Amino acid sequence: MRIALFSHDSLGLGHLRRNRALAFALARDLPALTGREVSGLLIASSPEAARFDLPTGWDWVILPGVTPAAGGYAPRALASSMQGLRALRAAAISAILDQQRPELFIVDRHPFGIGGELAEAIDQVRGHGCRTVLGLREVLDTPSVVDAEWEKVGGPAHVADSFDEVWIYGDADVYDPRSTGEVPASLAAKAVTTGYLSQDRADDGGDKPAGVEAAGIGAQLFVLTCLGGGSDGGSLATIAVDARPPDGHRHLIVTGPQMDAEEFDRLRARAGADTTVIRHCDDIPGLVASAEAVVCMGGYNTLAELMSTTTPALVVPRKGHRAEQPRRAFALSAAGAVDARTIDSLSADVLSEWFAGRAGRLTDRSHIDLTGLATVPRLAAELIAGANTERHSTVADLTSEPAAGTTTSFPTKSEETSHAV
Repeated sequence: MRIALFSHDSLGLGHLRRNRALAFALARDLPALTGREVSGLLIASSPEAARFDLPTGWDWVILPGVTPAAGGYAPRALASSMQGLRALRAAAISAILDQQRPELFIVDRHPFGIGGELAEAIDQVRGHGCRTVLGLREVLDTPSVVDAEWEKVGGPAHVADSFDEVWIYGDADVYDPRSTGEVPASLAAKAVTTGYLSQDRADDGGDKPAGVEAAGIGAQLFVLTCLGGGSDGGSLATIAVDARPPDGHRHLIVTGPQMDAEEFDRLRARAGADTTVIRHCDDIPGLVASAEAVVCMGGYNTLAELMSTTTPALVVPRKGHRAEQPRRAFALSAAGAVDARTIDSLSADVLSEWFAGRAGRLTDRSHIDLTGLATVPRLAAELIAGANTERHSTVADLTSEPAAGTTTSFPTKSEETSHAV
């Protein structure tokens, strides 16, 4: 069984890391659910993707990337117009999927990619009998913003026609985008919430960097500030580096690999004797689980990983760009899973007081549905089994003896008989 997953990857690492978590879950559970071996491709466009390992039999395909720009996107590095880059990406995606012939294609967040680059590929794989899934994080944005985005790609009914199911990676009792209007009725009819992609999530692989060991982290109590990819974490990092850890604790700040080099160097130079600043750690979930308290931003993957632990957390959502992070942070705060503050209400003294009051006090999150990585393989198995049943029924209908006086002819294209598997 071959599976393909797509993420457009314009900012941060969230999309590709979410798909990577799904790949590990599918590789782990689908063979037992279906009796078949499973392999797959993750189509991404972040150069950081290649440093993340994948299950045996899976691989990355990394496209030329895009970056947010005024009114849309621009090529990240390639000397090309956006129109030219879109055509290049579309051709590459179509060729990859035509060769792989997946039975399941999961698209993360943006139904047709950048500038409609996936539209032809989706029609192509559906013509081969592939099942298509649109995977959505539980919070998208304010309903008015999201409504405009659905209309920009042809309207929710058009999206619904292109996908067999919509998987919402969250707990409807915490936040339900079907109720807020972020997932309109035509898509909601195909939608199911899976639970957060939290429990049994594969770590990012690798060892803790030397800076962590040199700081004595692991042998000593510590509090943690982590900033996701780091490209937009400067404001929180500037406050965190001046905060005082509780007595007997160190403070570890992980900026993320995408933080600007000058900003990173400035933070390291500013850090006090009891604070260590590093750019990256391959095992952020392990650090979160080991920390006495965590301060983080409000990205989906950061909070999904956090909620599989009992570590107390203060979430300071990103300001601007989208309303996604604040809506998630304060919904989870209302559910008793985290504390939340806006960046405008935070200072080094406020953060120091929070560390002192919360470090070591465990947070119970057992009331949140965190089982998404067990639910998704079951949904995938059911969807693929349904496709196989439909194909077998069609074959049976086509090969039954025709009625008297009629003839049956089935044109066959050459590529359907000579296609390399």
